[in-house]
Amino acid sequence: MKIYFESYGCTLSKSEAGLYVNRMLSEGGELVKSPEDADLSVIGTCVVIKHTQDKMMSRIEDLSRNSRVKVLGCLPSVSGGALESERIEVLQPKDFRSFYSGALDDVEIREPSIFDGIPINQGCTGSCNYCISRVARGKLVSRHPEKIVSQIRMQLGRGIREVRISSLDTAAYGRDLNHLLPDLVRDILAIDGDFMLRIGMMEPKNTSGIIDSLLDRMESSRVYKFLHIPVQSGDDRILDLMNREYHAKAFREIVEKFRARFPDGTVSTDIISGYHGEDGESFRLTKELLLETRPEIVNITRFSPRPYTPDFESKVPPSNLVKKWTREYTEVHKAILNERLDSLIGRKEEIMVTEKGKPGTSVGRDISYRPVVMEGEYELYQKLHVEIVEHAGTYLIGKAL
Repeated sequence: MKIYFESYGCTLSKSEAGLYVNRMLSEGGELVKSPEDADLSVIGTCVVIKHTQDKMMSRIEDLSRNSRVKVLGCLPSVSGGALESERIEVLQPKDFRSFYSGALDDVEIREPSIFDGIPINQGCTGSCNYCISRVARGKLVSRHPEKIVSQIRMQLGRGIREVRISSLDTAAYGRDLNHLLPDLVRDILAIDGDFMLRIGMMEPKNTSGIIDSLLDRMESSRVYKFLHIPVQSGDDRILDLMNREYHAKAFREIVEKFRARFPDGTVSTDIISGYHGEDGESFRLTKELLLETRPEIVNITRFSPRPYTPDFESKVPPSNLVKKWTREYTEVHKAILNERLDSLIGRKEEIMVTEKGKPGTSVGRDISYRPVVMEGEYELYQKLHVEIVEHAGTYLIGKAL
């Protein structure tokens, strides 16, 4: 069978879909580069906001004109059965949950180009009022650590040197196994080999209790000094409305501890702009939090009420206000990032090449997971010593030494 594949959304969704297709390849499938050449198109989907869901529906319709389509990811749970037809088959996330207790474990990585990482747990422990991913994914179920370690050994055997562990909330990992995320990181670091580990997104409410032991593990030279921790708002009143189960102080404390250990590390966070109930004071508090904690990456999303969530019928603030808040958050972020990138010019760094860039260039990552673009086409996962000579937008420009 000839299979065409594409995937959207978070690293977890891409990781699951990539492993699913690798499983099909190990059963005799052949990967092709065009849907026109395929017997089956497999698509990993995302529905975090309405615009994304609409894009997914349109893309599935396009693909179904050329071949049968199998739909993975979060869309099947919220489509209300509208997707399925003679040419379209869906795999519900609840059906995919069985993969976390067996079927994902021994998938052979046949095609590294569609391998995005290792899913470590399905679902989460939260009950955020706006989150459709929680509805789609269900309650927490974690993969057993020995199975995760085994799959990492497989990826290393295929020459993939960047290990990415992912889930909706990696900080929730193992709470159903009594084997928490710092324990898993210890298990991974016990593997022999030259690789770099990137830890995926962690929710503040689950991170607070493990941050000290996790930072101990992150001292390893094989772990990126990178922390993705979404705060969503700097206003405790809004966090309560969201049912996030923490306050802004918890986010501050986590970032302070991370910065104390790794002052040069990268902090990434997420902000929801225009959540129902927000006002000028909410905006001020969130802006102040950004200026105080100075995250280098800020993912800003305009609030999009999603079906099957408590917030679906909520009235949002006026559009002109939301646009203004979003614009100012963006300007604050740009100023923070420019200041940090400016401070790095002239520094000499070791990087690992992680992807091909535009023709004649390569892209690597430094120890803090910052992207560095260089002239020259270098071998994937090659380690290089570079001097940072400039920056552009969100990335550094390096010169190999």
